[in-house]
Amino acid sequence: MQSRDRAQDSHDAVAAQLPGYRINTVTPLGEGQDNLAYEVNGELIVRFSKEADPVRRATLVDREARLLTTVAGFSPVPVPEPRFTIAEQGCLAYFKLPGRPLLDLPPAERLTYGPSVAATLGDLLSALHAVPVDRLAGLVEVDAPPLSEWLDEAAEIHPTIIKEIPEARRRAVQTFLDTPPPDGDYDPVFSHNDLGIEHVLIAPATGAVTGVIDWSDAAIVDPAYDFGLLYRDLGPTALEAALGGYRPGDVTALRERAVFYGRCGLFEDLAYGLETGQDAYVGKSRTAMEWLFHS
Repeated sequence: MQSRDRAQDSHDAVAAQLPGYRINTVTPLGEGQDNLAYEVNGELIVRFSKEADPVRRATLVDREARLLTTVAGFSPVPVPEPRFTIAEQGCLAYFKLPGRPLLDLPPAERLTYGPSVAATLGDLLSALHAVPVDRLAGLVEVDAPPLSEWLDEAAEIHPTIIKEIPEARRRAVQTFLDTPPPDGDYDPVFSHNDLGIEHVLIAPATGAVTGVIDWSDAAIVDPAYDFGLLYRDLGPTALEAALGGYRPGDVTALRERAVFYGRCGLFEDLAYGLETGQDAYVGKSRTAMEWLFHS
């Protein structure tokens, strides 16, 4: 379905689900790998899943709405509160949390805020990972493929992005692709599973985290994965800040896997930015090569 139809769908959904709510504007908000979002009156987010299968699409949006309600009970940072869903359309609506996506800030500014933001997100991950996984039964799935699959996928993507890799970084990239992944022995935990800076909202004036959005990928995963995305997007100092308050204990092996996931994540993010023409993803990937694949 075309974007212009989704804008009308957003209008119609709000009119039907929130009678009496006056609709003045419907504007595109953004598009990710999983969802397409619109903003109504500058305050209400109406989001549509891009999942093609109608049964799975309905299941995903119903699960996410129930999950958000559950997560709000133990998250130390704000999460969206569902206002309504339309399962058959894969539609989820919620009023905006304050703040701007960290991705939207200039690179130097977001890296300045990186350690303090990461420390807050480390507290979030501690809280999420401490939740007994059986409490999330029926709400999330297990997403814990072998680390070798991540490396294989990075190798498959590599030829499509090689022109974007500076000559000085190419040997380090190839060395990474040729090196076996770290040990994959860990206890799976519940986590956001997509904690990139596009999903972290902050107050631009202070850098304080005001919310974490898009929980559609939340799953039972390797506890290192979301730390890896923080490393990818915010650098090594931020990774250490995130790990500093992590409560489960020894983080040596977790850190090693986080670095691995951060490197794999760059391939995916850069390929996505190039494919969709989203310069913000391309730009942050180019910046991240400085610490991900240093000589």
